[in-house]
Amino acid sequence: MSKVGFILRPDRQDPGPLFGQLVTWLEKRGDEAFVIEEDGLAPPGAQVVAESALGSCIDIGIVLGGDGTMLRASSLVADDGVPVLGINLGSLGFLSPFDPSEAQRALEDALAGGLRIEERLRMCVTLTLSDGSTLTRNGLNEAVIHQGARARLVELEARVDGQLITAYRADGLIVATPTGSTAYSLAAGGPILMPGLGAFSITPICAHALTNRPLAVSQETTVSIQIPRLSLSHDVMLTVDGAWVQPFKTGDRVEIRAADRPFRVFVSHKPYFDLLREKLHWGVRHE
Repeated sequence: MSKVGFILRPDRQDPGPLFGQLVTWLEKRGDEAFVIEEDGLAPPGAQVVAESALGSCIDIGIVLGGDGTMLRASSLVADDGVPVLGINLGSLGFLSPFDPSEAQRALEDALAGGLRIEERLRMCVTLTLSDGSTLTRNGLNEAVIHQGARARLVELEARVDGQLITAYRADGLIVATPTGSTAYSLAAGGPILMPGLGAFSITPICAHALTNRPLAVSQETTVSIQIPRLSLSHDVMLTVDGAWVQPFKTGDRVEIRAADRPFRVFVSHKPYFDLLREKLHWGVRHE
């Protein structure tokens, strides 16, 4: 008997009929389906558990949504080592490679051990405040330090293992994992890092100096970012995976390193570059 947890869109949109169909299919197989209490859905045959307890209750997670839902899944089950199968109900779906029409077959293959599991690097982001207190959040995609409500440049000093990279003047700075390299970082002109690459990319957002270019550093390093003491930067924010937001002030420091545990995802047999061509429309001619 396998225990399968359903992770739905964080905006609580209707997951559609596929959700109930898969719960029923699992019940007929003799497997157990788990749903999250906070989602407010309890189909017949499913067990309801608190969001915080999901990772310790299940063997496999199944995401019904897009990449944002996969980010939710990472925050819920990655620390428990639970592998996740993504069914794409969104737009791009880099992390959710299976279409709804493939859902039942993909889940069957995953339960039978017929799908490959890929480990995705996560980042551990620690914000040390000027009073010495700390806040920590793990992320799958990226950490972004950016301007808040005011449209003005931010001044940031970035270091790798204590060595100064440079002082950036930009709209912000993105530190991304290989998974996050196809998200906000890509839109800001950052490089695409293959999923298995042990590296972070550091990409300025609209840098004032044209010589500031994206940089890739090893996952074995620690990236630290501060606002220079004499900077006039105000209303600066730190955001992790678009969800965790904290004010970032002069005297604070952000440190980014590899998280202790990766995010485990089931992947299709489709080659990675086939996926890039499909999602990013590489090589498509527009007449």
